[in-house]
Amino acid sequence: MRWVGVIATGTDSLDIEACRRHGVAVANVPSYSTNAVAQLTFALLLNGCQQVIQHNRVVQEGYWQLDVPQNLVPNVPMELSGKTMGIVGYGEIGQKVAAIANAFGMKVLVHTRTVRNEYKSHNVEFVDLKELFGKSDVISLHCPATEQTKGIICKENLDQFKRGMFLINTARGALVNEPDLLQALQEGTVAFYGADVCAIEPAALDNPLRTASNVLLTPHIAWTTPEALNRLSSCVCSNLKSFLDGKAENIVNGVFG
Repeated sequence: MRWVGVIATGTDSLDIEACRRHGVAVANVPSYSTNAVAQLTFALLLNGCQQVIQHNRVVQEGYWQLDVPQNLVPNVPMELSGKTMGIVGYGEIGQKVAAIANAFGMKVLVHTRTVRNEYKSHNVEFVDLKELFGKSDVISLHCPATEQTKGIICKENLDQFKRGMFLINTARGALVNEPDLLQALQEGTVAFYGADVCAIEPAALDNPLRTASNVLLTPHIAWTTPEALNRLSSCVCSNLKSFLDGKAENIVNGVFG
């Protein structure tokens, strides 16, 4: 074996170091799903703010406007304008989410390993994790699952969150300690959790996040728009062709043939 083409951006499904030791090049597909994932991030967030699904259900049950029972739509709506969004991870998707948040009139805090000169014009503030956790009304996760980031949403960090904040995860399920998050949801530290990923996928039928009233889960489908899939297939083929031609595009583990 000389080359592995990952049909995704994330490479946590592979032992990258073992591939490097054996001289096997690994190529990923960067940026193919940026628009799609950022779009679902805000679909989840906006439903948390406006409870669109719940309001649709009450209309189907015959209620309208002021006569809606509170138990059917338990949370009051929230405007994003003027609120603070914290973004953990600032790759292509994180940058896209920041731009959309700015368009909603949000203040954007970012935590990332590397701050580049070109970020100066992005209208965001770079902070450490403690400040981001303590000041954000909404936190959106856009970092890879590494040894440093797995379980980053845990009781120790959840205790730093603003009470009643929203958490969105369209990155990797391994970033979240789900039992700790469930406790925070029950206690009101986190008012809403919207996610396209789970720690173990498919999500187990007895996973309590599936039925929690303040949780909205989708089945890891952010990347599945036709536009994103076309970019994905095109790049995978291009990666392989470039490797065979000796150019080795999008290699992530430093092996070039």
